[in-house]
Amino acid sequence: MLYLRVSSQSQVNTDYDPEGLSIPAQRRSCERKADAMGIEIVGEYVEPGRSATSMDKREAFQQMLERIRTEKDVDYVLVYKLSRMNRNRVDDAIVLMTLRQYDVSLISATEHIDESPEGQLMHGILAAMNEFRSRGDGADISYKMGEKARRGGTLGRAPIGYQNVREMYEGREIRTVEVDPDRAPLVRQAFELYATDKFTIEALAEELDQRGLRTRPSRYPAKPLSTTHLQTMLTNRYYLGVVTYRGEEFEGRHEPIVEPQLFEEVQAIMAGRGPANVRKRVHDHYLKGMLWCDACHQRGHEYRLIRQQSKGNGGTYAYFFCRGKQEHVCTSRHIWVDELEVAVLDVYSRLKLPPEFIALVREKVAEVIRDEEQSQHLRRKQIERQLAQLAKKEDNLIDLAADGGLPNAKVRSRLGEIAEQQAALVVELKGIELGLVEGAELIEEGLSLLETGADLYSRADDSQRQLLNRALFHKLYVRDDEIAGAVLHEPFDEFVAAGASEACLKAFPGWGPFDPGIRLNKTDRLEAALFGSGGSSNPVMVEVSGLEPPTSTLRT
Repeated sequence: MLYLRVSSQSQVNTDYDPEGLSIPAQRRSCERKADAMGIEIVGEYVEPGRSATSMDKREAFQQMLERIRTEKDVDYVLVYKLSRMNRNRVDDAIVLMTLRQYDVSLISATEHIDESPEGQLMHGILAAMNEFRSRGDGADISYKMGEKARRGGTLGRAPIGYQNVREMYEGREIRTVEVDPDRAPLVRQAFELYATDKFTIEALAEELDQRGLRTRPSRYPAKPLSTTHLQTMLTNRYYLGVVTYRGEEFEGRHEPIVEPQLFEEVQAIMAGRGPANVRKRVHDHYLKGMLWCDACHQRGHEYRLIRQQSKGNGGTYAYFFCRGKQEHVCTSRHIWVDELEVAVLDVYSRLKLPPEFIALVREKVAEVIRDEEQSQHLRRKQIERQLAQLAKKEDNLIDLAADGGLPNAKVRSRLGEIAEQQAALVVELKGIELGLVEGAELIEEGLSLLETGADLYSRADDSQRQLLNRALFHKLYVRDDEIAGAVLHEPFDEFVAAGASEACLKAFPGWGPFDPGIRLNKTDRLEAALFGSGGSSNPVMVEVSGLEPPTSTLRT
């Protein structure tokens, strides 16, 4: 009986013969050995391209043993070398004992081993050498992989969103990784969508499938991401530009697809949903996703507060705690949910701007609109004149073409240029009509919310409170049971910062400073517009570029 084996697919796919080069060579050597011994070959078992080190995972070997047990027509098993059968002494001993149970001897075609004491001694020496070599090869490979990781190289196939490439460098072929231009934007969208906390893994997989995210085709055609693949992707720090080897992280040479803050937001949501990544509706709360740990923020880290429930003393208790506690980097205490509900309501009360300040902002907005309406009127007239001139040029070109004064190709080219200029002017004209109106509406809505927000929030239900929080705040930083800081969305951040400024106190000394009592993200753009000295008497309230694409005639 012949047993032939190669340990990797690359040793098979090296020739026109599907068996490659190694297996036919082993077969010929074993056949010569059988001829020399005068024994008949009754069968052959081939293990092509499998690197399984465990004997129970080798299908051909198990089939051969089954035949030996049932047919009992085998006296010898011939292998090319002992290492083709086993590469460690334990497996070698087990195979040898198994074969001896059925009175079968193991013969090597190229090594002098037999049932004699000398042959068995040689057998033991060769088995030990094979194990030494196998472990040495493994250690060498492990060292080289570790060295590659330390230098930022990617081990194996790059994850989806990247692609393995080969490039020439100083006459050498270098295997490296580059961003996949087709899949990388969709991978980033996967993180962004999941960070909204509106998708389960199953729903996100369906959404990405509709957007066209597929695996890279290889031996199998491209297909949508499975939920397991997607969950692995969302936790893979490789997308941060990190290479991980045996639990140790190294800065990779590849370009990151996801920034750290977005990645941490995704991890916080996944941690809150549990190992099955199932959205727990029973744990939903209108403050979920808004609260962040201020103690960690002061140390330069961003961790969300996670909501949990526990049972005790005959009831169920809900609380928030910092996700940094799960990673043993934060020592802040657990905070009862009702304490934070009161703290957020208090923030709305503190953010209520003084009526004099709101009246001033509205007055300035009206001044800006009146001033800009004059400029807009002049610009509209100018655009209308330009459009009339272009129409006249268009008519003249058509007349020249009819008289044969210009070649038709040149006429078509110039008519195309005129059409492009006309289209650009029409777009600008529409922008003039809409820009200031939308900007004024945005300012008025922001002022109204800050003017009546506390009363509105106190009367709102949970879903309405969630909408108000998301409209007003980007982040609320919690320390103990209080809101220590806030990052507001535009334009609320500018209103609150201007109302709390020293310039506002000087303008309205009668009612004292507006002090929200929390740390705010600082902005002074509106403060300069309202209380700044010098320059135009009608400063712009909101940058035009924040509302519509800037043009050559809109003031900045």
